[in-house]
Amino acid sequence: MTQEIPQSPTPSESPSATDDARNERHRARMARKKALIDDKIAQSQRDCGVIVITTGNGKGKSSSGFGMVVRAMGHGMKTGVVQFIKGAIPTGEETFLRRFPSECEFYVMGEGYTWETQDRTRDIAKAEAAWEQARRMLSDPSFGLVLFDELNIALKLGYLDVNTVIADLQARPEMQHVVITGRGAPQALVDAADTVTDMTPVKHAFAQGIRAQAGVEM
Repeated sequence: MTQEIPQSPTPSESPSATDDARNERHRARMARKKALIDDKIAQSQRDCGVIVITTGNGKGKSSSGFGMVVRAMGHGMKTGVVQFIKGAIPTGEETFLRRFPSECEFYVMGEGYTWETQDRTRDIAKAEAAWEQARRMLSDPSFGLVLFDELNIALKLGYLDVNTVIADLQARPEMQHVVITGRGAPQALVDAADTVTDMTPVKHAFAQGIRAQAGVEM
């Protein structure tokens, strides 16, 4: 039986030729993408304060908001935080940001989850007091970015009037940014916002019997 001698690959089949073709296709694709992105950037040159909402049932809404607070502080902006609903459990964000009182005003205005407080009248009073603090920040141009954590829940439960909240947001200083977090953002607020992200849950450790972990959930 004769043994077949392997044929040498033709130049077009060589690994280097294949890689060169793939690299060229990638370069051309990235060049087209860069042109599209550069065009969008060229058309978006206006500077103004924006309203950013993170909502939905997934984890990460408050985490995202606090990330923007720290980012703003890194740019030398004065920031403010008003937490609605929350308050019974100490958080790492509060502990950290209170180290910078001249750069971040931090107010915990809630008394805990509504299923724990079980007192709607008191919850409404706390939400109204929190909004007065928020309104003060919204009228002060020295704040570059403010975070209203869990405001969406207060609106969803009817603790605050959404039209009043929107009117106060729209009357804020032109360059002030507002970040609003919490499940169930009302449609009217979504319509008034500039950027809205809906956090969609895929998996969560809690469903596997793992309790909230310091540094991850609190």
